[in-house]
Amino acid sequence: MKRIFLGLCLVVCVAGAQAAVPVAKIQSLLAKPNILCGRFDQTKQLSGMKKPLASHGRFCVVAGKGVLWRTLQPFPNTLRLTRDEIVHFQGERVAMRLDAKQEPTVRMINSVLFSLLSGDLAQLDTLFEVDGSVDASNWRVALKAREPALAKAIGAIELDGGAYVKNILINEASGDRTVIVFSKIQTGETAMLAEEAALF
Repeated sequence: MKRIFLGLCLVVCVAGAQAAVPVAKIQSLLAKPNILCGRFDQTKQLSGMKKPLASHGRFCVVAGKGVLWRTLQPFPNTLRLTRDEIVHFQGERVAMRLDAKQEPTVRMINSVLFSLLSGDLAQLDTLFEVDGSVDASNWRVALKAREPALAKAIGAIELDGGAYVKNILINEASGDRTVIVFSKIQTGETAMLAEEAALF
């Protein structure tokens, strides 16, 4: 269960931070608002299972604070990622808390998150092999983890979009495959609901 949450956290990091990869042209196309919220639709194909698992919900990225990932269906739960920890809520109850000081994988994931949010391209390039292409106002990026621990947790990631990330594909080392589609993107103070703001 913990590995699933850590994997999801990296997805949020990459998606929420709008894929600030070390490709100058792509980076120039991306919008960089202080607050970004929207809808996600996620399909996960587990190795050995015929029917994929589907879920949807909302996400918010707040510069300098972190990322909120709220699954609404089929089972409500919330992940909050900040510099120091990853917290999993079920309702208002904290179901799991991972401290970056105690969990090396959390530290690595948070390093990715804040490298993306701060545009620290040098740090990001040390963690991933990056391949990207641009066609007019659209772009596509492939990230392959360099670190064995990160590669084991998440595998390879493909993203595409324009001003914002539209799709993410994750191929995990285990053979599991996750597709996330983002829509209904809003930015600014009014993008975040009151209950979402309260979790920060």
